[in-house]
Amino acid sequence: MSSTNQYLSVLHCLRPKASLQRFFLTAATGLMAIACSPEPTPPKSSDATSSTSSGPKIVTTFLPVHLFTKAVVGDTGQVDILISPGAEVHDYQATPDDAKLLAQADILVENGLGMEAFLSGLVANAGNSELQQIDASEGIEVIEGEHEEGEHGHDEHGHDQHKHEDEKHGHHHHGGKDPHVWLDPVLAQQQVANIRDRLIEIDPDNADSYRINAEAYIQQLQQLDNEFQEKLAPVQGCNFITFHDAFAYLAQRYGLEQEAIVHIPEDSITPQDIQRVQQLTKKHQVKALLTEPGIEDKRIEQISSDLNLPLEAINPLEAGETDPQYYFQVMRSNLEALSRACQ
Repeated sequence: MSSTNQYLSVLHCLRPKASLQRFFLTAATGLMAIACSPEPTPPKSSDATSSTSSGPKIVTTFLPVHLFTKAVVGDTGQVDILISPGAEVHDYQATPDDAKLLAQADILVENGLGMEAFLSGLVANAGNSELQQIDASEGIEVIEGEHEEGEHGHDEHGHDQHKHEDEKHGHHHHGGKDPHVWLDPVLAQQQVANIRDRLIEIDPDNADSYRINAEAYIQQLQQLDNEFQEKLAPVQGCNFITFHDAFAYLAQRYGLEQEAIVHIPEDSITPQDIQRVQQLTKKHQVKALLTEPGIEDKRIEQISSDLNLPLEAINPLEAGETDPQYYFQVMRSNLEALSRACQ
């Protein structure tokens, strides 16, 4: 082979190596550029609540409504409670934190019937134009409250002195309506159904879940109603005396008669109340006085001692646990207390 041909052959063999060198040089330059450039800004994440829950954010007013709402919602959405269990509902004063909670909520569930007298002002302050409201007592036949004209003393102008005193101290009489419908297992079923129907209307994507959950809870309420009927049927007509006038719906349902020492929890026991209880006890042969958990009034104990009557606890379900099954635990305990008081 001539020297010229040998030279050309060498050049031919060297070309790929030069190309490889250029390739590696280009690749290295590109990697350096990537390594030195600033990191891209990640996209903003969505709200944690909306990403972990397929349902709406719901706020309930107080414990019984909370229990019923949680039973219907199940794991579908977030359910918060406005009034902590045990706090006094009848004269509750809303806070800025309450307004903030409603400002961020999708749905508000209330008992209605004047129970949450503070609510209209709170909703206005929250400024949430998208907030949907559910009245759990819609369509329920109401018992008129005990606070009718002529029951209390009147001044020379015919004004209700007791009412004026209550307004002065911020006490509420629910506008003449008895709001304690949740203590009747049959009306509790209607409240659960009301909550279910409105949730389906507002959030149809989760309608099947709401239906299934509500049906299961309503079946438990029907069983509870059967237990009340069976146990209280032999004592129909019994007069029972409670501290607070919260059990009129329950008494009406099962053929009993409620007498209350006071008409709202804030009222103080007066000498007239004591005299009235003594007269009722003798007239109706009452066998026990029914007080409430958390009520500490020595005069109730004194009445019990003077009349030689045992004290039984009956619970209006305004304090306690937030598990929906807690309703049945308390109501069965109430049934036992009523049964003992009426035997």
